[in-house]
Amino acid sequence: MRISSNFDSGNIKVISAEQPHDIQLEINKDNNSDFFQWFHFRLESTPFVEHKLHINKLAESAYPEGWDDYQAVASYDRQTWFRVPTEYKDGQLVINFEPEYSHTFFAYFAPYSYERHLDLLYRAQSHDACQIQTLGQTIDGRDMSLLVIGEPSETKKKIWITARQHPGETMAEWFVEGLLEKLMDDEDPHAAALLSKSVFYIVPNMNPDGSVRGHLRTNANGVNLNREWQTPSIENSPEVYYVLEKMREVGLDMYLDIHGDEALPYNFVAGSEGIPSYDARLESLENQFKDALLTITPDFQDVYGYPKDEPGQANLTVASCAVGEEFKALAYTIEMPFKDNADLPDPHYGWSDRRSYQFGQDTLAAIVKVVDNLR
Repeated sequence: MRISSNFDSGNIKVISAEQPHDIQLEINKDNNSDFFQWFHFRLESTPFVEHKLHINKLAESAYPEGWDDYQAVASYDRQTWFRVPTEYKDGQLVINFEPEYSHTFFAYFAPYSYERHLDLLYRAQSHDACQIQTLGQTIDGRDMSLLVIGEPSETKKKIWITARQHPGETMAEWFVEGLLEKLMDDEDPHAAALLSKSVFYIVPNMNPDGSVRGHLRTNANGVNLNREWQTPSIENSPEVYYVLEKMREVGLDMYLDIHGDEALPYNFVAGSEGIPSYDARLESLENQFKDALLTITPDFQDVYGYPKDEPGQANLTVASCAVGEEFKALAYTIEMPFKDNADLPDPHYGWSDRRSYQFGQDTLAAIVKVVDNLR
């Protein structure tokens, strides 16, 4: 029996693995950080034997409440990820599993590899309306890549989308992949309507270093990028620094920042109602966007979510608040679950890569509702 995580986004520490029914594991912390929750590893063992994998010390993890009612995902081919029987008690997650093949991958959520990220960028580049721009380099020397879709014009709205500031939130890049496929479909009426009126600026992965390293929440320096938007620096948070500089260069009329939430089993949005410049116009735009999503997909709801900030009390280090305030624009954080969508549960797959992909397409359709009113 052998357990390995020596691959893209891999993360696990093997404490003991002598007996299939008593495998003891822990999750490594993000570099220079106390955050940990993301795991991704491969089990090599005997098929059709019951295995018990114990992941320990989770009471100390970033979001202990995220383990309640959570089911891990597994895959034999790294293409289809399904939920497996999982129990959480007293800081220990126990995965009970009888593999059908000798090699099985386990993860916190369906991984989105750096190679797939590169494939997404260069597949997008093949569309006539899309170009790739390199904004700068990360701490580990990877490219910060921006996709520009549409013909720039002063009269067109500028719509920005960023994903995976927190690298373990892989559903965010699955969401962007779905949105991009729809946006670049020459026969899609939503895409045609939007590209006649707007240009999209999309960063599919804000944190490529953390993604490859198997981090949950931080970049290579151990910095939480979604707390860097007030004063980013090339030394600590070049990812945010370069993107914010580009936003200031080209302008911005709407911003969506795509995330995943460990605890809440719902899709929801978090607005900028606490920023100093929040007014009736921004409130109306928020409501129009939410109403459109509620109409388009039953996977979205507006009952459960984060508490709303009191007026003037927004955290301006957070991307959606900082951008909403600086550009006086509609700015939303979109959150998806790691667990399942409690409104439409799926016992086999839970909330998944495929549903995240579809939610990205649904969200693009919802932007049609507000695009005319963004200025």
